[in-house]
Parts: sequence; C-alpha cells; structure tokens
Amino acid sequence: MDPYFPIIYVRGYAMRPQDIADTVATPYMGFNLGATKVRQDWRGGVVRHVFESPLIRLMKEHGYRDVYQDGGEISGPVAAKSVVIYRYYDAADPDFGDGRRLSILEAARGLRALIHKLRDQVCGDDREKRAAFRVHLVAHSMGGLVCRTFLQNDAVGSSADRALVDKVFTYATPHNGIELAGMNVPGGLGLWHMNNFNRGRMADYLGLPEGSERVDSLNGRFPPERFFCLVGTNHRDYGAARIAAGEMSDGLVRIANATVKGAPRAFVHRSHSGPYGIVNSESGYQNLVRFLFGDLCVTGSLECACLPLPPSIRRAREKGRRVRASYYFEATVAPRGAFMFKLNARRVETESAVLRRFDELFASAGTPLQRPRSPILFSAFLDSSKITAGRSLVFSIDLAVSTTGYTVDGTMSTRRHIPGEYLFRNTVTVRATPGETGWVLRYAMADDQWGESRGRTAERDGEDWLIPLRSAKGFSGRLRLKPRARA
Repeated sequence: MDPYFPIIYVRGYAMRPQDIADTVATPYMGFNLGATKVRQDWRGGVVRHVFESPLIRLMKEHGYRDVYQDGGEISGPVAAKSVVIYRYYDAADPDFGDGRRLSILEAARGLRALIHKLRDQVCGDDREKRAAFRVHLVAHSMGGLVCRTFLQNDAVGSSADRALVDKVFTYATPHNGIELAGMNVPGGLGLWHMNNFNRGRMADYLGLPEGSERVDSLNGRFPPERFFCLVGTNHRDYGAARIAAGEMSDGLVRIANATVKGAPRAFVHRSHSGPYGIVNSESGYQNLVRFLFGDLCVTGSLECACLPLPPSIRRAREKGRRVRASYYFEATVAPRGAFMFKLNARRVETESAVLRRFDELFASAGTPLQRPRSPILFSAFLDSSKITAGRSLVFSIDLAVSTTGYTVDGTMSTRRHIPGEYLFRNTVTVRATPGETGWVLRYAMADDQWGESRGRTAERDGEDWLIPLRSAKGFSGRLRLKPRARA
C-alpha cells in the first residue's frame, strides 16, 4: 500500500495572548522552523549544521507540498502528499476569531472535522479512494494531547473516525502531564488554560477513568505500535521553565512523562523548543520519516545474566555484609552513514540512561528473576530506501552498563570507587538482510573488529534475535532485538 498519506501538523501550547498572535501570524506554526546549530555533545560544544525544517525536507525528499495558494488555503482537490497545518489557534486571535481560546475538547472536535474535510479534498466521491484514505498526525507538545483526545474520547471521535488515522508521531508531548518543582500543574490553575496539563483534567478530556494516577494510556482506542513518542533530554537549552522542570527533562516535560504506554519511543538530546529544539532537528526528522515510511522496526532490550562486583565489594559481600547497587543502561543508535544525528541516545551524562535496581533483575542469591524488569533501550525504525551500499540495513548500537555506586551496610563505598568504570561497553554493528523466510541478522562487536565485517549470525528465539554480550570483568547477558515489519 502506498505509505504517502496526508500529514496534519498540530502545534503545541501557546501561553500568552502575544504567543497566540505570533503563532497565528505564521503560515506553518513552527513546522517550517529550521536550525543551524547542533550541540555536538553533552559538554556544550556547538557545530554548524543547516537543518532546513521538517516541512522543507518532506517537500524536497518525499514530494509533499502545502495546501496554500494565492494567499489562501486550497478549498478544492489536493494531493495525497499534502502537509496541512491545523490552525486551531486562529479562533483565539481577535483578528481572525472571537479571541476565545479553544478547549482541548473543542480543538479535538475541530481536528476530526479537518480530517473529514481533507478526505473529501483528496478523494472526492471515489469510493475506493475514500475507503483507503488515511492521515498521519504529527504533533508537538500539547498538540499530541489534542490528537489523543480525538482518538480516545468517545464523545469526540468514533471508531470509524479513529480508523482514518494511520500513524501518530509526537514530539515532546506531556503524555502524563507536566510537573514543575516536582508537582503536577494544579487543576485550579485556569490562567491561560495551564490546567490542561493537570492529570485529573487530562483524564477527563482523554476519556480515561476518573482518578487515574497516570494518564499515559491509549486505553485500547488506538494501536500503541502505530503511535511514536520522541522524547527530548536536553533541559539546559530551554527557557526559564527549565529551572522548575529540572534535570531528566527537555526543559519543560519530564522524560518519565513523555511517552505512551506500549508505544515505541526514542530519546534525543534536544530541548522542548528553541534553537536546539526537538522539532527543528535532524534527529527529530530522521525518526519521523523512518516511522512514517520505513519498513522495519527493531526494539532492543538487554537481559542480564551476571552483574559482577569489584573485588573489594565482592569480598565484603562474602563476609556477610549487606551490599546494594543500582545500574545504568545506556544505548545510542545510529544508522549507517549518519554523522550529524542519532536515532536514539540514552546516556548517563544527559540524565537519560535507563536505571534499574539490582533486585529488579536478580534474586538475593544473584540468580536472574523469573520475570526481571529488563531495560527496554530503544525502538529504531529503519528504511530500506536509505540503504547506502548493498541490500542490508546496517545500524550501530553503542551499549554500556555501569553502576551508580555501591553501598555496604547502608554506607556509600567510595574508598576504592573508580569514576567512569563500566561493567560492559561495546558498539554492536547490526546487519539486517531480507531473506526468503524473513530478515537475517548478523552482528559484529566493533570495539574488537571492524564494523564493516559480516560478523556472526545472531541466535534466534522465535521471531526475536539474540546477541550474546560478555566482558572480561565477568558481565554476561544478551541483547534481544524484536523485529516488526511495517504494518
């Protein structure tokens, strides 16, 4: 089936009246914003890189076009490869509307009407085209909540309406609300509709059960595998809100609140918006187009068999002393040929590594739990049309496992602590090649051999691929890769 459906962009929250006026005064409401600067690394090194904007790149690389002509929006037929900006803020600008800000429910109903209008413009009265019609929803921040309200609230959209949506991609959406200074935005904070991010209010407009502690569930209304969450991890380059949002956020949305349960997600070192923002970034764009148009999704998780202790800590444990530890799991994923972007970057230095306690993975005797909470590291979408050599999809996974430190009898052990020491670290190069019975996977440990080598064939566990991991210190485990073809 032709993957090129119309794209509807739903922008995020405009707080003050002046912010609304500035938003309404632009044709593309931020989807056209590019950037020229990239944080080279977590230390703040800046390199020049011209990113023309998601809109321009979709036009240049995929043949999309906008729906404007002669100073207005096209009211007649439009192509399937169209980018439509959902201008739900126009009503809140006194120049175009009555100056009243739409509620989330009203914005969601407007999105439903826009999708139906777009189907008429693309398909006309052609029954076959109307039956096959779908849209992609792409949203930033609060725009993702507008999309979810349309998809989840039965008072807004029906199952037939939801069936018109093929995929949803969200940048930096507070799927579980916004926390400032460690507290959820109060429900009574009606100024500029800031209480839209209160969980109690969110549960109401998202159609979730009253009293829901978390509001990051699609509640069975939309397949989570067709919903992608891109999470920002750079809080330093955002505005004043970053002080209240704190670390482990994009400057506004906490990492823990930026995903939907069961949905694929990726983490990139970008801020909520601004010159180093998540929408106007190469990493954001590459995740977007691979999710929309790619043909293979690979989800990686790490299963631990042994987490070794340093000799001094091991001796303390053998003497019966109480040892406790937690572990960081890091993963950076990039396709072959990438220089200026990563599809996923979960790192200790950006406060985005996966954290697990020892007792979430192992029993007290050191044997793996029957159902350990193995860290899910990434979901990477790959596109065979971007293959640069041969016929294999090639990508690298920079993996690392380290500890937060050890406590012995409740006291942090620092006497022999070596900062920056890893239990395991290596770069796994993965080559996925289509075969007669599905994808064939080979891997190479690039710290030990050239990544260009064919490497070894991965083990199979049903449909999954297994790559054994070991270190000289005694770490052992395996990387589990779950492939899924594009639906």
